[in-house]
Amino acid sequence: MKGNAFLQAALNGDSVHPATPRDPESIAEAARSAVAAGAHSVHVHAFDENGRETLAARFCAETIRSIRAACPGIPISLTTSAAIEPDPERRLGTIRSWQELPDLVTANQGEAGIVLLCEELLSRGVAIEVGLLSVDDARLFVRSGLAARCRRVLIEPLDLDSDVAVRHAVEMEAIVMSAGIRLEQVHHGNGAACWAVNRRALAKGHGIRTGLEDVTVLPDGTPARDNAELVAAAVALIASQARMSP
Repeated sequence: MKGNAFLQAALNGDSVHPATPRDPESIAEAARSAVAAGAHSVHVHAFDENGRETLAARFCAETIRSIRAACPGIPISLTTSAAIEPDPERRLGTIRSWQELPDLVTANQGEAGIVLLCEELLSRGVAIEVGLLSVDDARLFVRSGLAARCRRVLIEPLDLDSDVAVRHAVEMEAIVMSAGIRLEQVHHGNGAACWAVNRRALAKGHGIRTGLEDVTVLPDGTPARDNAELVAAAVALIASQARMSP
């Protein structure tokens, strides 16, 4: 493992943490700090004027423009999560109204209507980060026929127990690899299990993701101050793995 493993910072989502950024200006500042700490890409959720997650074109555009101004050239990944808009038709219609496009989106394969959503965004030049939250998601992805047109696979077990999360990451990886899909993989977990999933991923040569959307504590269990501190801890983890590798 070399010390330049891909590292993405997931800045907000539904995280409950005092440093979680929600308005365009604070998201842009968090992105700038995360990139300065070593992130290669940022993943974000947009919020409306009431502080609610949204896929609405106006708020997504404001968020994207703010990040681009603060971090020129840094790839921006935007969520398409059904947790924000559960109705597949309304979600597709909302995303079709986007005028300011992100570089990439995450597309969770277990969600209704996700293949059509991916087709729409691919047709507009937006790259797809395939979100696999479970073993069933991995199987759905293999059957979808999308792999050849996607940018990378996100292995994202939701389990809070580190051992279970790592086991599920291994199973998802095996399903993808056994299907002959050789896309770049980026692994992360949920809560403190994130670090165990990160460590195992680096040992296998994969990229990793961290940030307040995924985890609010450092590898030693102490509360993280902000996204930049989490990214710095991930950079240290990457460097440590690089020293251990032949």
